[in-house]
Amino acid sequence: MKKLILVYMIFCSGYLSEAAAQHAYFPHKGIISFEKEVYVRARMREMTNRADGRNRGMMMRFGGNINDVPEKNSSMFTLRFDEDETLMVRAEAEEATENTATPGRGGAGRGGNRNMNRTRTANSRQSTRPGEHRVYYQNLRNGTSELELDLDEKYLLRDSLQQITWRFTDEYRNIAGYDCRRVNGATPDSLYIVAFYTDQIPVSGGPALIHGLPGMILGLAIPEMHINYWARKVDFVVDNVPNQWWDKKSKPMTMNDFFDALGNNRFLGGGDNAQQRRRNLLENLIY
Repeated sequence: MKKLILVYMIFCSGYLSEAAAQHAYFPHKGIISFEKEVYVRARMREMTNRADGRNRGMMMRFGGNINDVPEKNSSMFTLRFDEDETLMVRAEAEEATENTATPGRGGAGRGGNRNMNRTRTANSRQSTRPGEHRVYYQNLRNGTSELELDLDEKYLLRDSLQQITWRFTDEYRNIAGYDCRRVNGATPDSLYIVAFYTDQIPVSGGPALIHGLPGMILGLAIPEMHINYWARKVDFVVDNVPNQWWDKKSKPMTMNDFFDALGNNRFLGGGDNAQQRRRNLLENLIY
């Protein structure tokens, strides 16, 4: 009799575990808070060591002492996503346009559930320094991207999503409550990147227009540029990504035309060849 009871209990526990797995919730809509880390001292040390010396003037305000430069700067970004799109803005811009939000059961980390006001948009008009206003948009279904930048005027840069070559590893890391797998990548510009994605959020997007993995990217490192993005909180919502997020006065351009126009700008671009000029623009304006 005891053996029969034991067999029955094992059967029931196995059935319940399978049922729970079948009904696990994988969110297709949500908001992710990302912290962007820029290791300023390492970047400045690399810039001042470049042969052309074009960035040496940036050290003047620190008296020429690299040790007076802050080791790291951090800023927060908010990425909204649904099944087909992502939209990432600075957290300050998101807060400036937020009307109301009803907090759910989520706190820091995983599992929030917020119903956002449908009039909330991400096209903040608060003043920022040139180049700081950035809005990143991905259309995963159509394979296109848009980036709104504010320099001397606002630009809306349209392009195809870049094709990244990915190599999967067996390394895992927990980020914001999600188990994420490490993948090493190379962009068409030969830029080495490291991404951590989770298949528990089945949307193939990520921060800074990086995409192409079988799940959301919650961690992104660009070693050559000393830039990292780490998810700090994930909330679930019922709304789609806003479809009216850009400034109607923004000047539309292709990414290549924009790079051609600014490639020789000594503060943003510059370099000995076209690849280096493009890399400098990516570092200073995109990532």
